[in-house]
Amino acid sequence: MEIIFKLNFITFIMTTQETKKQIILTTGMFDILKDQIRRKKINPKNEGQIVSELRTAKQVNRRDLPANIVDVYKKVVVREINSGEALTYLFVPANVARAKHGTISILSEVGLALLGHEVDSIIEWHTEEGEKAFRIEEVSDL
Repeated sequence: MEIIFKLNFITFIMTTQETKKQIILTTGMFDILKDQIRRKKINPKNEGQIVSELRTAKQVNRRDLPANIVDVYKKVVVREINSGEALTYLFVPANVARAKHGTISILSEVGLALLGHEVDSIIEWHTEEGEKAFRIEEVSDL
């Protein structure tokens, strides 16, 4: 039974990747991402993915951003696909992020990977440990 579940899950991942959804960003975050690319602040292995996502990104005013989209001042729960480990991130601006408070910059590697994606999206990202895939399970306001 477990093997069948894993095979169905792999099929789900492949289907999701083939129909990548448009990310949604506030106009401010869109500009910040462009600046991060221009200043070469993004890991070169992930830069192409971000550039591709920005080309088709939908820009909205902050008040029009759907609640299920990863953005600054959001609590995000993701599940690492291979290990099944659930991880929780509290995203804040870079100048506010403090490890002792459990917050992380939205411009961190994981923040950049998830930014603009919605709940149930699966994101593949190059990390220090290699390629990883994450499923966004929950997004809520801080």
